[in-house]
Amino acid sequence: MVLSKEILSRVIEMAWEDRTPFEAIDHQYGLSEHEVILVMRRHLKPASFKLWRARVTGRKTKHLKLRSPEVSRAYCPTQYKR
Repeated sequence: MVLSKEILSRVIEMAWEDRTPFEAIDHQYGLSEHEVILVMRRHLKPASFKLWRARVTGRKTKHLKLRSPEVSRAYCPTQYKR
C-alpha cells in the first residue's frame, strides 16, 4: 500500500478525528480499519501511536454501527472555520 504524502496526511488526520468513522476512511481511500491501524503504527512515533490507540479503542463515534443516531456529521461545525 503506497500512499501519496497528501493522502497519507489526510488519512492520519481523519483517523485522529473523533467523529470520522473508519468506514468513511474506507469509503474515501479504500483502507480498512486494520490497514488504518497499520498506517498509524508505521507513520506515528510509538508514544503517539499508543495515545491514538487508547483514544480510538472503544470510541463509539469511530464505528458507524456503534454511533448514536444523534451524530449526523463527521466533523465539528467549527473545525473548518477560515
